[in-house]
Amino acid sequence: MSEREMSRREFLKSLGAAGLCGLCGGALLNNLGCAGPQATVLSTRVGLTPPTSPHAREAMFYTSFGDGGLDCSSCHDPKPSRLLYCHTGHGSNYVKCQLCPKACIISEGERGDCRVRENRGGKLYTMVYGNVCALNVDPIEKKPLYHFLPASSAFSIATAGCNLHCLYCQNWSISQYPPEKTDNVDLLPEAVVSYAARYGSLSIAYTYSEPTVFFEYMLDTARLARQEGLRNVVISAGYINPEPLRLLCEAVDAIKIDLKGYNEPFYEEVCGATLQPVLESIKTIHESGTHLEIVNLVVPTLNDDEGELRALSRWVVQELGPDVPLHFSRFHPLYKLTNLPSTPVESLERARNAAMEAGVKYAYIGNVPGHAGNHTYCPRCGEIIIGRVGYAIREYHIVDGVCEFCGEPIAGVWR
Repeated sequence: MSEREMSRREFLKSLGAAGLCGLCGGALLNNLGCAGPQATVLSTRVGLTPPTSPHAREAMFYTSFGDGGLDCSSCHDPKPSRLLYCHTGHGSNYVKCQLCPKACIISEGERGDCRVRENRGGKLYTMVYGNVCALNVDPIEKKPLYHFLPASSAFSIATAGCNLHCLYCQNWSISQYPPEKTDNVDLLPEAVVSYAARYGSLSIAYTYSEPTVFFEYMLDTARLARQEGLRNVVISAGYINPEPLRLLCEAVDAIKIDLKGYNEPFYEEVCGATLQPVLESIKTIHESGTHLEIVNLVVPTLNDDEGELRALSRWVVQELGPDVPLHFSRFHPLYKLTNLPSTPVESLERARNAAMEAGVKYAYIGNVPGHAGNHTYCPRCGEIIIGRVGYAIREYHIVDGVCEFCGEPIAGVWR
């Protein structure tokens, strides 16, 4: 085992030596995180977390208004009348979360749609600061980030919660639960940075669930990590408002966005969100200069229309340029979409071909180990310049950011 790798047993042993509790009582520490009880209805009522919880920190992006200050039209659609994401009554001490486009209006003692941001006395608190429910040391290729420090490892962390509700979520056992229903360990930013350095990781990854919902914790950790010479990568759905996103881009080095699909009904019906804010987030990241890669999970019958995939690829080239890596990943039946088959490999190949025809220089096929679409090819001479087998690098032909064979500059962060 190399100095950059550690086993699950070694990490738990090190946590014990540091006086920290073990995670999950033996559950996974990798991309499935910590499993909670299987339930479909979650309470947003006060009382889930003791008022003295060490993980409660005041949130950064919200507004508050007291009794009598609530305009009913701000939380109900007039035609037809229906409640928006989380508001359940007309009392006092409301807060409006401004972190993501859902703009939850939250009454006293309740939480937003993400299950982790709570109104306490007219102030909004995050309930997951340093409250980690999943962690592991992962190869950066697993994220997947193919053009960012290849063959390096990322110290990867997550808390409970998500502001999307994808019916096929692979990490639903942490993303769709509040922190009271996951197994957690205390890991403040200083500890995260210390462990990342101890295990030889070049970066810290905020991943597995949705990092947007643990924004304050992620931002503080990223800033501290940068001071210590570590990079920061964010694995996100991109459902975040522009102001916090720009602040985040100043503190991190790479962001991978899961672009769920390229049609509004899919976002609304399958993911519980909307498309346009994600497209705006992608453009904001690109404009900031932060390294960007995009993944589209191709789900049979739901977002696999070839015309739609071609339109997605054209949008990437027109709005971002041809150098942004675009991954098409294979769906496997999970969570609430177990009735669908796995994505045919032929569908992924058509999507990749369409992307290259649209002008995407670096188009990939994911979740199909051993496929030729996992490799990076020089857009000029066509040679394999990064050869992959699963998450492992078998050959590497980029020298000082250019193709070793023909000298073509290759977009990415290589050192």
